[in-house]
Amino acid sequence: MKKNNIILIGFMGVGKGTVARAYSKTYNVFNIDTDDLIESKENKKIKKIFEDSGESAFREQEQLCADWIEKSVDNSLVSCGGGFYKVNNLKKLGTIVLLDASFEWIYERLLKAENSKAKLKKRPLFSQPLNAQALYKEREEIYKAIADVIICVEDKTTDDAVQEINQLSKTSHKL
Repeated sequence: MKKNNIILIGFMGVGKGTVARAYSKTYNVFNIDTDDLIESKENKKIKKIFEDSGESAFREQEQLCADWIEKSVDNSLVSCGGGFYKVNNLKKLGTIVLLDASFEWIYERLLKAENSKAKLKKRPLFSQPLNAQALYKEREEIYKAIADVIICVEDKTTDDAVQEINQLSKTSHKL
């Protein structure tokens, strides 16, 4: 049975965390970030988990996180890491909302951010833009196929995206 959550997916840097925090503040709904949960559980940053244990170990942690969300979380907004779509129970976690934008827009967003250095440091793949773009192209259609709803964020403010998610929650009786 599908949970009563909104699950934000999309490529790294598209604004999932920003939108989730704004939604949470505006509508007084709990926001859970899967990367934050994993970092807290492992007591280390995602980058360090990858360095120490590799991607497969990190993906195992994502699956454990998804299992916990399925068992324990309801009526919440969940923002997911870029690869979280690979968990085997994603559809059970809630309504999947893809925040969509072109790779160029995402990259420019990160470069123009006030805290650009911190945002790029958190996403080391963007130090090699061609590799990041290849990963984007690999995931783009998968994200769209998995999503229940797609919100293009390119020409929208954070508040616009929040309002679209709120409309989704009203029409689908979520949150």
